[in-house]
Amino acid sequence: MLASGRGSNLQAILDEIAAGRLAAAVTVVLSDVAGAFALERARRTGVPTVFVDPKGYAGKQGYEQSLAEALRAHGVELVALAGYMRVCGPTLLAAFAGRILNIHPSLLPAFPGLHVQRQAIEHGARFSGCTVHFVDAGVDTGPIVAQAVVPVLEDDTEESLAARILRQEHRVYPHAIRLFAEGRLRLEGRRVRASVPAAPGAGELALVQPPLPT
Repeated sequence: MLASGRGSNLQAILDEIAAGRLAAAVTVVLSDVAGAFALERARRTGVPTVFVDPKGYAGKQGYEQSLAEALRAHGVELVALAGYMRVCGPTLLAAFAGRILNIHPSLLPAFPGLHVQRQAIEHGARFSGCTVHFVDAGVDTGPIVAQAVVPVLEDDTEESLAARILRQEHRVYPHAIRLFAEGRLRLEGRRVRASVPAAPGAGELALVQPPLPT
């Protein structure tokens, strides 16, 4: 996993693994920030950590080459971005083509980039949420794996909306990783098909939507 900050999504994934609900393992957490709390979360559960200082490299290619080497050395099969605040460049994308996931706190393609809760409120959006997507060369433009929806309330601030969305991030990100780990995701152009276990009426899972508060 790659993280730059406090790592709450990392913690949610670790908790799902510990509870036996996610058959996966976090083999290493890398950060571009030496004091990122995500590294401390990883250490507390015995997960190896690596700080890779971007300032120690002449350019992005060398930095990302070191990231890729560290990820490979720890047997990483899927790279999950958990609050990683850098745009993935061609070196990292090539090393893990089709195997990098990110979670973004809006219903993409609406409101990519930063300050998304402010954007949603200022635009008068009635609903917002979060999106897990495969990472491509753009900013929050990759194929969508799953989304969760939350209402935007009349008295919402950026902070209250962000907190409501974050609760769903902690739910939907482990879900998307579970689908990948079970081999149930396939790309068809820009569409991601997510098969579900055989059951009456089972089909394709594209949207995860919690009940809205009454």
